[in-house]
Amino acid sequence: MNKVIFLADERSAGPAQPREVAPHSWRPGQPAADSRNRPMRDLRISVTDRCNFRCSYCMPRDVFDSSYAFMPHSALLSFEEITRLAGTYARLGVEKIRLTGGEPLLRKNIEALIAMLAELRTPQGRSLDITLTTNGVLLARKARALKDAGLSRVTVSLDALDAELFARMSDSDFTPDDVLRGVDAAAEAGLASIKINMVVRRGFNDGQILPLARRFRGTGHVLRFIEYMDVGSTNGWNLAEVVPTPEVLERIGAEFPLEAVADEAMGRVAERWRYRDGAGEIGVISSVSHAFCGGCTRARLSPEGKLFLCLFASAGYDLREPLREGADDARLAELIAGTWSRRDDNYSERRAQGLPQAARKIEMSYIGG
Repeated sequence: MNKVIFLADERSAGPAQPREVAPHSWRPGQPAADSRNRPMRDLRISVTDRCNFRCSYCMPRDVFDSSYAFMPHSALLSFEEITRLAGTYARLGVEKIRLTGGEPLLRKNIEALIAMLAELRTPQGRSLDITLTTNGVLLARKARALKDAGLSRVTVSLDALDAELFARMSDSDFTPDDVLRGVDAAAEAGLASIKINMVVRRGFNDGQILPLARRFRGTGHVLRFIEYMDVGSTNGWNLAEVVPTPEVLERIGAEFPLEAVADEAMGRVAERWRYRDGAGEIGVISSVSHAFCGGCTRARLSPEGKLFLCLFASAGYDLREPLREGADDARLAELIAGTWSRRDDNYSERRAQGLPQAARKIEMSYIGG
């Protein structure tokens, strides 16, 4: 059994406790499936825990200040180590890799990693879908190199078009125009269709729902509205600040009539809606009001090589140590698939049922949204 890593932090209340898990039933040569028969199809790789924003719902400055101890570069997985682990995941059923952070474009020469990942193949010989999520402010200078390296698509975070509100929410000196220039550069480089993610908080930026909808209608980009989630333990999450998806759809639909797009693909977290006049579509991600744990196919790899089974997890499983101690591909596959096969995580379902949860969770800036 691979080592379980619990996240320690002097700001948290103490170590998480391991759960009892049933013996796994994975066999070599099989795709990995968890205890609820959810396949492992998506891998999110966090390449850095650093970011040039200090968004209050992700990296509040009063926690992630100038004295915060980020990971030294020596602790991070190398590109070669990431690629070797990603190849193992691909052999176990992963079809899509998303690079995230922190802010992944802060990782030096990230395009070199993308080129390495683009060489990987599934057991059926198919290329992997290589995507990246970014705040967009470095995208204008990197978009062409990312595309040339083999990046398939990009998702850009944008929580407001109003410059003052954007600065307050990102707690940075950047502007919405910096992000929009990145979006335009990505489109020009051929990274389409681009997804734009807006985290909606009542009383903060919910007044930007319609301005953003108007801005991206007809552009070919897909604007997605994300319910404010209780990720991590530092963002002061309050249920009263969640704007439920039905309210978002009602606000947009009152000006631009919408209709649902049927999509039953397992693992898709966004519900799709299109404008009836043909001006494109939007997405809604409803982790709070409509939990989608039952279809979650995502594994997560932290910057220093820990496997996490859920965005809301409190413990990770170390892959870096066996990797650096010389474990062969079969052993790595056994560690990953064996861990996944015991997975029974359903945090959002438990939240909706009012069931008790772990007191401390990993931070989104560390493991990616």
